[in-house]
Amino acid sequence: MKILMLSLPFAPLIGGTVTVSEILATEFTRAGHEVCVITETRGDQRRDPEPYRVLRCVSPRALLREVEWCDVFFHNSISIRNAWPLLLIRRPWVIAQHTYLFEGEKSVKTRIKLAAVRRATSISISSVIADHLESSSVIIGNPYDDELFRILPHIDRELDLLFVGNLGKIKGVDILLRALSTVWSRGIRVHLTIVGAGKEEGPLREMTEELKLTDAVTFMGSLRGEALVREFNRHAIQIIPSTIAEPFGVVAIEGIACGCVPIGTAAGGLKDAIGPCGMVTPNGDADALAEKIEYALTSADLGSFRKHAAIHLRKHRGKEVAGEYLRVFEDAVQKRAR
Repeated sequence: MKILMLSLPFAPLIGGTVTVSEILATEFTRAGHEVCVITETRGDQRRDPEPYRVLRCVSPRALLREVEWCDVFFHNSISIRNAWPLLLIRRPWVIAQHTYLFEGEKSVKTRIKLAAVRRATSISISSVIADHLESSSVIIGNPYDDELFRILPHIDRELDLLFVGNLGKIKGVDILLRALSTVWSRGIRVHLTIVGAGKEEGPLREMTEELKLTDAVTFMGSLRGEALVREFNRHAIQIIPSTIAEPFGVVAIEGIACGCVPIGTAAGGLKDAIGPCGMVTPNGDADALAEKIEYALTSADLGSFRKHAAIHLRKHRGKEVAGEYLRVFEDAVQKRAR
């Protein structure tokens, strides 16, 4: 099968959608399919990864040529402005929806996207996204890099709490700090490591001082690759205190793969990512989070959560997720041929 994948963000950028696109393109190729990735992210095309093609910032003529080449046109997040060749060339259109298309009132642009999704074969990364789309879709959770994120048996799991993510307001690190202060006030001397960077780092550092938590919190900055894997492996519990209803939460999958037990927020797709391997609390509730942290540290059998990891992770491995996508592609191709 010839698969044309549209991924507006792509390497060398980093982020969830980029990671998913790279994993899927690699696994599609390993399964014996021809893959071309089209992206609006600039980069050095001479250094783009093999064995699939990457075309950057293509002209309309080049886009039309690639749609004519492919057997299926796959948008890893919908892009209406790049769908126009389908008006001229009949090809199956598959869209993986990674985020919400609207909040509150629907704009004209949103209505166009929703109508387009109804005409395409749709994939949702979580149940909350599927419900949001107002049309039928196949739910396929996001993959993680299962070659990188793993348990390192030679690393001692000597530390308590870990946060990994962007230090923005919606990530809820301020709520985590207030919960940590409550836990300390109860005489539980727990330590938190914060991995990440962002606009809120300065205010969060100030908040740490105001709450007299400087001995309880370590800011490590951004980590990637093996350095991040080691940090996951050094900690027992991962906290994901997002204030919003996250569409999914692959960071939870990465933590589980490294042996962490996640505590996340209940609204949105995080609960799908965490599954039976961790716990959830109400979004934005520092007191509830403090209770869950105390329970995890003093009463919970963390091994009872970790025993579910192997089965839960299996459905998020790159090969498994790519296989589910390929089945959707094949069905779409067969329907178009009828």
